[in-house]
Amino acid sequence: MSSLSFSSLLTSWDQQQGAYIAEREARFNAQLDVLALSVGEDFHVLDLACGPGSLSLRILQRFPQAKVTAMDLDPLLLAIARGALADYGDRIRIIQADLADPECFSSLEGATPDAAVSSTALHWLMPEQLTVLYRNIAELLPTGGVFLNADHQRYDHRQPRVKTLAELHDNQTQQRAWRNGVEDWDRWFDKVQQLPELAQYRQQRENLFAGRPVPPATALDFQLASLTQAGFTEVGPVWQLLDDYVIAGWK
Repeated sequence: MSSLSFSSLLTSWDQQQGAYIAEREARFNAQLDVLALSVGEDFHVLDLACGPGSLSLRILQRFPQAKVTAMDLDPLLLAIARGALADYGDRIRIIQADLADPECFSSLEGATPDAAVSSTALHWLMPEQLTVLYRNIAELLPTGGVFLNADHQRYDHRQPRVKTLAELHDNQTQQRAWRNGVEDWDRWFDKVQQLPELAQYRQQRENLFAGRPVPPATALDFQLASLTQAGFTEVGPVWQLLDDYVIAGWK
């Protein structure tokens, strides 16, 4: 499969994800803006649970001096990332790692990043796994380093009205995308796993993710408290649309 074909798969992934995230590009741009304001434009950043490379690609495109280490567990998505980002050479390093493993950063072999980012991914971890990961990120980053997490942080029973509004907004976003022919999550994976070049990863994915519990939704206050407890000296949201946030933590 050519790099162009992998790029097409990444584009179709972006379209699929846009059905679940109403202002995905605006959210990416907020991450990139805060990243540059915090650590400049010549940096090494970890992209945690990178998937097929959406956020890594945007970092590499916007910051020509930047280097990215992208980490994920999913072998199929990593294969797409390797193909789609191949033209960036040694500016991108892609590692298979399980962020639920407290030793997941051992594969960095002593390299110290200036920042860490993640997008629409860490909700797949259990809350107790998140607290360990956040502590490890804080220990890894240098003083002044920043962690930027873009994800939904769901409203709960304490905010019933805005919780309902957020759910209505999500449903409208999804229905509009699907009316326009965008594939949903299941259809996208079903199609991609049948491609001859990627079919080998189907069983690997099933084995890796079999039996994993479904994490409960977390709220903003859990995230902020966990980051503070992990050792970040300042934390807070830097972008928001209803229950969709970019949360920052500075070392």
